[in-house]
Amino acid sequence: MWTADERHLAVGFDFGTTNSSVAIAGADAQVKLASFPLAGIETQSFRSVLYFEQYKTSEGHKRAHSLTGPAAIEHYLQTDEKGRLVQSLKSHLSSRTLTGTEVFGRRYKLEELISRMLSDLRKHTVNQFGKQIRYAMVGRPVRFVGAETDEDQEFSVARLRAAFALAGFEHVDFEMEPVAAAYTYESTLDHDELILIGDFGGGTSDFSLLRVGPEVRRRGRKPEDLLGNSGVGLAGDAFDARIIRKLVSPALGSDSEARSLNKLLPAVPAWIYANLERWHYLSFLRTNNVREILRSARIRALEPEKIEALIAIVEEDLGYQLHQAVQELKFALSRLDNAEFRFRGAGMDLRIPVTRTKFESWIQEELAAIESAVDTLLQSSGIKPSEIDRVFLTGGSSFVPAVRQIFESRFGADRIRGGNEFTSVAHGLALRAAESLRRG
Repeated sequence: MWTADERHLAVGFDFGTTNSSVAIAGADAQVKLASFPLAGIETQSFRSVLYFEQYKTSEGHKRAHSLTGPAAIEHYLQTDEKGRLVQSLKSHLSSRTLTGTEVFGRRYKLEELISRMLSDLRKHTVNQFGKQIRYAMVGRPVRFVGAETDEDQEFSVARLRAAFALAGFEHVDFEMEPVAAAYTYESTLDHDELILIGDFGGGTSDFSLLRVGPEVRRRGRKPEDLLGNSGVGLAGDAFDARIIRKLVSPALGSDSEARSLNKLLPAVPAWIYANLERWHYLSFLRTNNVREILRSARIRALEPEKIEALIAIVEEDLGYQLHQAVQELKFALSRLDNAEFRFRGAGMDLRIPVTRTKFESWIQEELAAIESAVDTLLQSSGIKPSEIDRVFLTGGSSFVPAVRQIFESRFGADRIRGGNEFTSVAHGLALRAAESLRRG
């Protein structure tokens, strides 16, 4: 049975593709964020990763255990013999073909893998605040990655709900992530505004147009206060994939050829490099089938050293290090016109200069999709850009100058706001949970 205190605990749970966070709203509407230890400091951002490793019992039997979040990353980096690092599980929710994966001989359902992260997030939060958590307001994207129909959307939500149940939650409600971010922005207002929210995660870019402010709260929210939502299943991970394709994959043999029956053919199948671009598939390349393909390619390749480097990337499971190098380049290009991509590992020492202009040329397709989603929202709602009071941008990719330019060109730089880019959704979800509980 729930105590009265537990029944009215307002918890916001932002389970993200790349990062997750949790917030609790008190009776005074003050929001506190859960914090997690990372390398001796406290962080409010919990990396959405899961790490498995094997160990031997005193009887000599092999067993496996898992770690999540910052602890998973620390252990992974400190261990010479790498286990299995799994990332971006949220991106799989709409896939009906990917039901799970095998790790060290045991089959895990996708919902079970996700629940391990959610369970640890819940335990950390319970330990920090000293209160049991049985209910949460959970963020969800406007459109899940890969979801093409309403049925796909419902399927994704059902799987996420099942994962929360496995993690010990007795009940969850869902709110659109950009709407949650709007609650965070609204908490700073002393007047009503019509706002456009842009929430850029690792896997999705979501937009909502709504009226917020103290008068809206006083009179009570109405369905018509939310004028519309739109979204596209790409964001930071898609930008990262372009960097991998243009800078890293060529160094790993994507343009290399191999001799076969007096013909020159691609040394390695293109699908392996396509999977390399997707963080949540990198660990899945460590299979016997892929190993055999790469060993054969190395023997026949005209540039075997590049295939050898690819084999090392896969075998040493260097996805995290690769991801960090890409992130550092992307962040540098958000501040500078020129930067250098640096990656050391798997026998490689890459140092490649990159201009912001070149990077922006790589992501033109993604930028066009984001522009289309914003324009579609404006058109479907019948709202002109001049009628919008403020644009609030949140999420890591909101720092990319080309992304900000989409909004500045339509609304003007003076109307653009940002802040708490990695925790604003959790903060807003806690406020949304508090409002829902007040209404009973």
